[in-house]
Amino acid sequence: MWADSGPVGGAVALLGPVRRVAAVTLVLCAQLVGFPAAHAQGQDCSASGRAARYVVVFDKGTSADSAARQIGAACGEETTYYPQIAVGVATSTDEGFAANLGLDRAFSAQAERRAAPHSHRTGKPASVAAAGAVPVADRSGDQWDMRAIGAAWPPGRSPGSRSVVVGVLDSGIDATHPDLAAAIVPGKSAGCLTGAPDPDQASWLPGTSSHGTHVAGTIAAANDGKGVTGVAPGVGVASVKVVDDHGYVDPEAAVCGLMWAAAQHMRVTNSSFSVDPWGLSCARGDDHGVVHEALARAVEYSTASGTLNVAAATNEAVNLTPSPKSGTPPGGTGCEALPAGFRDVVTVSAIGTAPVKAGYSSYGLGVIDLTAPGGDDRGCVLSTVPGGYAPMCGTSMAAPHVAGVAALLASARPEAGPRALRSDLEHEAKPVPCPGDYDLTGDGDQDAFCDGYSAYNGFYGHGLVDAAAAVPAAPVTDFGLARLTP
Repeated sequence: MWADSGPVGGAVALLGPVRRVAAVTLVLCAQLVGFPAAHAQGQDCSASGRAARYVVVFDKGTSADSAARQIGAACGEETTYYPQIAVGVATSTDEGFAANLGLDRAFSAQAERRAAPHSHRTGKPASVAAAGAVPVADRSGDQWDMRAIGAAWPPGRSPGSRSVVVGVLDSGIDATHPDLAAAIVPGKSAGCLTGAPDPDQASWLPGTSSHGTHVAGTIAAANDGKGVTGVAPGVGVASVKVVDDHGYVDPEAAVCGLMWAAAQHMRVTNSSFSVDPWGLSCARGDDHGVVHEALARAVEYSTASGTLNVAAATNEAVNLTPSPKSGTPPGGTGCEALPAGFRDVVTVSAIGTAPVKAGYSSYGLGVIDLTAPGGDDRGCVLSTVPGGYAPMCGTSMAAPHVAGVAALLASARPEAGPRALRSDLEHEAKPVPCPGDYDLTGDGDQDAFCDGYSAYNGFYGHGLVDAAAAVPAAPVTDFGLARLTP
C-alpha cells in the first residue's frame, strides 16, 4: 500500500486514506531468466482455481533450471527468476500450489486478498494535462518544507547531477509535467507490477494515482521559477511502478523494483509504501516469513550493488521498535513495516509544520534513522501532480526529502557507496530531542512515547535531514573577489 500520503483530513489519502511499500555489472538479460512450465511429475494438478501470482523463495544458490523444475513439479509456471537472490515469481491455477511447494517458500498476495477481500482504494484517474495547461505561477513561497531542511536554492549551490538517478518506486510518474520532463529518465524506467520489469512507457506511467508524481516532484522538480522546486532539481528520476491502480504493492513488485534499480545502477531509491496485503505485518506466520525473506534479500543485494534505499516509516502511528532486522527471521509480537524495517534501509519519520513528530507517523528506536517534513493539519507538502500541483501529507512526503538530499550527496561524491552516503546523511542531520510533552489531542494522555536522547531517538532518529549542511553553497567569484552566497 502507499506508504503514506494524502492531505490530513482528506489529503492523507494514501496509506490509510493516504494509501497505504560493488556496482552491478550484470545486464538485465543476465539477471532475469524465464522458463516454460515444467510438467508436474507425481503431482495431481488441478486447474479449478483462478490464476494467482506467487513470490517464491529458494535456497540460495539454486540454479534457474532447478527453480523452474521445482515450480513446475508443484503445479505452477515460472515467469521470472532472480538468480542473484534465488527469488522467483510464478503463476498457478492450482489452489494447492503454495502447499505443494511449501508454505514457508511461496506466497500470493493476490490469493490472500481474494480470501479476505479488502475494500478497493481506487481513486479518480490521474488526469495528465498538456504542458501548456499546467499553471506557471511560482509556488516556491508555499514550500515551507524546503525551507525547513535548508533546500531553498541560492545561486552557487549545486542542484545535483543528471548522472545521479533516483528510482521512484511508486505508482508511476507523469513524464510530461513541465517540472519533471527534463528530470525523467525513460531508459531507466520500468513497470514492475507483474514481478518482472517492463520498460515499455505504458507500464510505468501513472494510472489512477498522482502519488508517484508528487514524490518525484519533491525530489527533482525543476528550479525554473515556475511551480515548485525539488530538493535536488538537477538529478534524474526513474519511474519504477510497483503500486497498482488499487493502491496495492505486492511483494514480487517490490522485489522487482529493487532489483531493477540495482541493475540500472541507480544511486538512490525512494519507497513511499509498505508491502501488501497487510500494510503492517504484525505477528504473521510462514506467509510473512516468505515476504520478509524475499524483500530482505533484494534490499541486501541492491545495497551491495551500490544503491541506497530510502523508505517511509508508514502512517500507522505505531511503535516499530520490535521489527526484525534484515537477514533475521521475523519473530516476536511487534509490527514490521516492509521495506522500512530493514537495517540497510534509511527509514524516515514525518514532522509537521512544527518540528514535532506528526501524529500519524510511525516511530521506533533503532528503526527510524531520520525525519523530514510530511505535513499536518496546518499545512501539507506541496508538489507536482499530473496536470498541476497539490498538497499531500504523510511519511510518503517525508521520505523523498531524504532521498533528494542523498542524491545531492551522491552528486558531490561520485565514489561514495550507500553506507558512506547514509553516514553523511546522519552526520549532517540536525538533532531533534524527544518532546517533553507529546499530548497532541490535549486530553492529558501522551499519544506516543519517545525513547532515546537528543542525538538519537525513536521519533526522529539522528534528526532532521539538512540539505544546506549536506551540500553547502559554493564560493562564487565577483570581480575577482570570492564571496559566499547566502
